[in-house]
Amino acid sequence: MRDLAIIADGAMLIENGRIVQVGTRAEIEPLIGRDDTLIDAGKHVVMPGFVDAHTHPVFAGNRAAEFEQRTEGASYAEIAAAGGGIRSTVRATRSASEDQLLDSAQKYAGWFLAGGTTTIEAKSGYGLTLDDECKLLRVVGRIKDLRCIPTFLGAHEIPDEFRGHPSEYTDLVIHQMLPAVANQKLAKFCDIFCEPGIFSIEESRRVLSAARELGLGLRMHVDQLSDSGGAALAAELRAATADHLEHTSPRGILALRSAGVQPVLLPGSVYALGSSRYPNAREMIEAGLAVVLATDFNPGSSPTPSMPMILSLACTQMKMTPAEAITAATINAACSLGRGDEIGSLEAGKRADFVIYDCGDYREIAYFFGAPLVEAVYLEGRPTWTSLTQ
Repeated sequence: MRDLAIIADGAMLIENGRIVQVGTRAEIEPLIGRDDTLIDAGKHVVMPGFVDAHTHPVFAGNRAAEFEQRTEGASYAEIAAAGGGIRSTVRATRSASEDQLLDSAQKYAGWFLAGGTTTIEAKSGYGLTLDDECKLLRVVGRIKDLRCIPTFLGAHEIPDEFRGHPSEYTDLVIHQMLPAVANQKLAKFCDIFCEPGIFSIEESRRVLSAARELGLGLRMHVDQLSDSGGAALAAELRAATADHLEHTSPRGILALRSAGVQPVLLPGSVYALGSSRYPNAREMIEAGLAVVLATDFNPGSSPTPSMPMILSLACTQMKMTPAEAITAATINAACSLGRGDEIGSLEAGKRADFVIYDCGDYREIAYFFGAPLVEAVYLEGRPTWTSLTQ
């Protein structure tokens, strides 16, 4: 993860949205035709676009009031128990039309691009009815200028109308929501929030087993609030990823390694909730796991679309090196989505998703946290965002 394969004074030849060749400027310049468009990055850093492998970008409203409550001492759990948290966003999202949700999601897409992200994994999870979950996934499919890989997260929380009857809601997810999502081809993955008091180990096993039977890839929110065996279940089911992992034990880490499950670490949510319990990234890396970093962009626990900020948190709070953090946010993330042969690195044959930064050293991206270093973003070789036109 520390080997970025940097090419000093490098260049790329791009044709029809794909990279044809990568090399030094001296190697590529003779291949440039008279009618070709030349992009000169001026000796600045050029990197693959970030691949944000855990986001919740479709929702109505925000939870700024809850943010203020937490500054005054209320905990996330206390707010949720009083009817806030995910369920408050569900109520607002159910009331919004598909077009209203698309308007806000498209705005957030611009925020992702401004931070150098070109691909996101985009979850549903704020509808929690069959119609509303499908509505959210249709919105994901309509977002422009940002590559979105949809994930069904109907098992995000127990909605108000099923409080006290979680097994009935689990049955609804398995027997109604999942078949509809699969039949309409609205998602590539299925996710679940596996925690005591939300979806138990056995409920999670049932939902994800049904999803796998329908051809969906598996992702999991696990061990965020407690070491409850979520990582072991992810390993048992051979999920693509296990996400959060703030409380995962060394035994859980070894289980992930033995099953080839990629850990997706979300330091933004730890930071935003005022916690100090970050995932043990160093132990995971030393165990040989292909660690992924993501924003967990959502209106409650991690309202940031900024991958550069996540890189900074990974370096300062989880002691990852800048190179490890970049690997985790690009090629490792792409592999976790089954897209490692298409995106996540600048190699011949891959899609030309790249970003030009206003710096000459990749380490500055995490070092200057909060600084607007992105100059231009290209998706399949076409300019999608530039700092000069915003």
